[in-house]
Amino acid sequence: MEALLASYGDSSSDSDTERGNPSNSGINSSSSQPETTNLPLPPPPLSLVNPPNSLGKYNISLINGSLSILIYAHQLFAVLPTKGSIDHHLPTGQPSRVRNFPHVEGNYALHVYIPVLIPLAPKKELAQFLKRVSSILPGIYVVDVDVPFTSLRKDDSELEQVAFGREFHISLGRTVPIRVHQIDSIVAMLRQRLQSQRRYWIDFSKWEVFVNDDRTRTFLSLEVITGGLLEITKQIQVVNEVYRLHNLPEFYKDPHPHISLAWLLGDVSSSLKRVVVEEMKRLSVESSLLKHFFSCKFGGIHCKIGKKTYKICKLSGE
Repeated sequence: MEALLASYGDSSSDSDTERGNPSNSGINSSSSQPETTNLPLPPPPLSLVNPPNSLGKYNISLINGSLSILIYAHQLFAVLPTKGSIDHHLPTGQPSRVRNFPHVEGNYALHVYIPVLIPLAPKKELAQFLKRVSSILPGIYVVDVDVPFTSLRKDDSELEQVAFGREFHISLGRTVPIRVHQIDSIVAMLRQRLQSQRRYWIDFSKWEVFVNDDRTRTFLSLEVITGGLLEITKQIQVVNEVYRLHNLPEFYKDPHPHISLAWLLGDVSSSLKRVVVEEMKRLSVESSLLKHFFSCKFGGIHCKIGKKTYKICKLSGE
């Protein structure tokens, strides 16, 4: 099957990108080959500072899911190894990712997102799945902390904690640099326009394979395609309005909300796709992973500017 590749860089080129229908491009053990399509996609995760490791207020359950793998272009941002307890997992010469925009004194990275925590049951199954993938593709790394999965395979509890025991996020806007004088205005406007949000379920039910702009990184992610997609799309539109009023580049016109779980160096999309499909075929007989990923209840919107995180909205009933 041909990989579906899209290429974008500056926000000015977004409108020139040809778009396709991702719902018609799914892959499973019996599906036919999809047509090659160019689709834009939101940027991959930024490393979050001191993310929580507890489930907090999240209400989470399992859902039925399906396998589909698409390959898109990913915009790349800084994700450097976390210091501390995971240092002993980092090999010499560990590859690291760098910012897509240079650091400028007085600039702060702005990121608006929905925090997501993975519950215990699917965390165990996802860990075993990625453990199998890493045995075939040993160059696969944990997103955000950049620890190789191969260094975690001997201890299942450590694998689950390092790979999934932290906060993930769904981006609602581009990660862009802003000036210090814009901070108060952006936060105030986001809070005004998103001040009251109701709870809703977010379903993660499809695998995605992403390739960044210059094809130097490949990502394995879970996408939101059913429950929560409408609500997230509306929230993205509100964030776009705030960005536009501050002369910031808006989000992609055809966003695909997702969380990224793992990455590999270079464009290895074909190899990763093949391994994932083979493993899902095997697991379709051995376990429930093919049909069940997870869902979580929307728990709020955060705005991270530099190292400070702002809570943007209040939930109905709180």
